Amino acid sequence: MSACGQLGSPPPKYEFRGAWIATVINLDWPTRSASSSFQQTQLRSIMAGLKAAGINAVFFQVRSEADAMYQSDIEPWSYWLNGRQGRAPNPFYDPLQLAIDEAHRHGIELHAWFNPYRVERNNNNYPNDPKHVSEQHPDWTYLAGSIKWLDPGKAAVRDHILSVIMDVSRRYDIDGVHFDDYFYPYPPNQIGTQDSQTFAEESRGFTSLFDWRRDNVNLLIAQIADSLRAFDPSIKFGISPFGIWKNGVPPGIVGLDAYNVIYADATAWLQAETVDYIVPQLYWRFAQGVNYRGQDYAKLAPWWAEQINARHLYIGHGLYRADGNTYTGSQSIFPPNEIPDQVQFNRDYLDILGSVFFRSSNITRFSSGDFVNTMQAGLYKYPALTPPMAWKDQGAPQAPVNLVYEWTGDAEVTLRWDAPISAPARYAIYRVRSSDVPDPAQAATDVSNLLSVTGLTTIKDRPGTSAEAYHYFVQSVSRNSIESVPSNMVMLHGRATASEITPRPATPELVAYPTPFEDHVQVRYILGESETVVLYVIDLLGRTVRMLVDGEVKSPGTHTITWDGNGSRGQSLANGPYWLVMDAGGRRATRAVALMR
Repeated sequence: MSACGQLGSPPPKYEFRGAWIATVINLDWPTRSASSSFQQTQLRSIMAGLKAAGINAVFFQVRSEADAMYQSDIEPWSYWLNGRQGRAPNPFYDPLQLAIDEAHRHGIELHAWFNPYRVERNNNNYPNDPKHVSEQHPDWTYLAGSIKWLDPGKAAVRDHILSVIMDVSRRYDIDGVHFDDYFYPYPPNQIGTQDSQTFAEESRGFTSLFDWRRDNVNLLIAQIADSLRAFDPSIKFGISPFGIWKNGVPPGIVGLDAYNVIYADATAWLQAETVDYIVPQLYWRFAQGVNYRGQDYAKLAPWWAEQINARHLYIGHGLYRADGNTYTGSQSIFPPNEIPDQVQFNRDYLDILGSVFFRSSNITRFSSGDFVNTMQAGLYKYPALTPPMAWKDQGAPQAPVNLVYEWTGDAEVTLRWDAPISAPARYAIYRVRSSDVPDPAQAATDVSNLLSVTGLTTIKDRPGTSAEAYHYFVQSVSRNSIESVPSNMVMLHGRATASEITPRPATPELVAYPTPFEDHVQVRYILGESETVVLYVIDLLGRTVRMLVDGEVKSPGTHTITWDGNGSRGQSLANGPYWLVMDAGGRRATRAVALMR
């Protein structure tokens, strides 16, 4: 196999390239008890590093021990944020909102990662906040070894977990909900008879304790799937189960039995179509000779591909096992080419649609066998869109408009465009080198033309020098990776003269939609750097009727605010035209809107 994938067919245009960002015990982020500004800088750096490595989706851990890495009225702030459960960041910021903003700014999907049942990794490891579920409902919990768990057999527990997930889904612009592999506890903390009373009281007609336990998990997953689809069917729901379904399946695989030990029946979720995707954790190597005693990636990955029932399958890779440049030959430490070879292997199977890497630090902070450089040289040479799901919305978004370019440096060009009224999830930017004007529809099928995927309405490029012209166009991309028709096309040659170099644009990005509007209008502005923002509404006479942002310092990225159409003293405004005015860093932008009740 080719370690860097430089030979053979080009990378696919649609491929899931994910990474887990673990917050429990501060594995990837944050530095516990560091200042708010330092934690925010860290998270921005992680997202930028993942983008540079070719990642297009992240699983951000928001609930690891019945806690919250976000503002919640249901569960307390996580201990792993600042060293005390229940204590908010000071100065305040919302980690999940920041993660969403940064991911979307880079054109990356953000899936909120929940651990559904774990209450405490180590019982009494630190004081719990009075709002913690173990304090509010100790009867919902049981102790297995040193770990405290919520009892999956209790309907009240399932309802509580569902309320947490739906609270996040309603309040945050997430792309997905993700579960890891912790259902019932792993050995040596395996459950014994701790749920015997629950089984007696809430058996639902089951006579087999083990079948009942599996059904408890299946019920929760079905509840969440139904609720998410009723609220917003664009939100994806997926799980990353342990990589072995049953001991001895497929033949030759011997290991922990997820079906009978932690009561996780991943094939049941696929058959019931209660998940949109599945990410089995295949943290093992390809078998090495007849005497190799480990699991065999070459057997497990194809087996999972046979089970998917038209759902999406992405493989979870143990990138942490490839950390370091020196391969010792140990079965538990991967050689540098192992993970790239696994990704190349996946592409030989039509039903394996991508990879997720555990964990983000092994991409952005550690060496991991020179993984990033290897992937960028071949397998991830071009960006990719996440694969569309056939059972979700197939509608195309509105196209971006008014694509323009300007030389902003020696051989550096800045492209800008206007968002459509209904803003899409992200944009795909295409660059075609050709003497003739290309056909956008045909050009968009060639992954080598895909320059970047972003959530912003501007991008910089250094096209280089060529006798041929460079042609650019942009397409909007929906949450389900459905693309719009192209924007207008611009053409240039890859060299700027001094007179063509343009200073910083005079106006920042400002969009409002819908317009006309009846009661509420979404106002969206995009900043390329931190700036002090003043945003207000004026009427025909130039009078300020509403102050939306009053001299606040805003971070780089996309910001959205809702104007409810009321005046400064709460009175309703008359129908007619109004203007949004924004001053940011000495620059001004205006946008006309119309109120029509």
